[in-house]
Amino acid sequence: MKMKQNWINFLIDGAMFLAFLIATAPRLSGLAIHEWLSLSLAAAIITHLLLHWTWIISIGKRFFAKTTWRSRLNYLLNALLFVSFTVTIATGILISREALPLLGLTMARDRTLEFLHHQASDVTVLLLGLHVAIHWSWIVGMLRRIIPVRRVSRSVAISRQMEGANQ
Repeated sequence: MKMKQNWINFLIDGAMFLAFLIATAPRLSGLAIHEWLSLSLAAAIITHLLLHWTWIISIGKRFFAKTTWRSRLNYLLNALLFVSFTVTIATGILISREALPLLGLTMARDRTLEFLHHQASDVTVLLLGLHVAIHWSWIVGMLRRIIPVRRVSRSVAISRQMEGANQ
């Protein structure tokens, strides 16, 4: 069951990461794709939080009690990531020029909200990079299960080199 949950997490996290990369480049994807993809990313983030809710509650309860420094760091980073994502998505909704007008909702253009949106987005990029770095060994482990790498022993590699040199 644990492995199945890991695969679900990996697929959702991977899809969220790809969506985030595309959404952070609205000049390349276009504003409409940026906005709609970001709204779907918000739904994926909620799903991600629900899948990890037990961990969130568990670490939250023992944050100042007995837990590892890595769990505390991860918890703080995730809390900051949640705040930055929330600000980015909320301000993005408020400054929407494509998605929400299509639904009949419009807001006056607000440069302060646009500035806040861009700043929160930049912070989110930084925090997401740290999040990926902290979880890098898990990511690599999951990728190795998908793409098995054949490891050749040193003696076999040397003998192959020697065979190639003799020909």
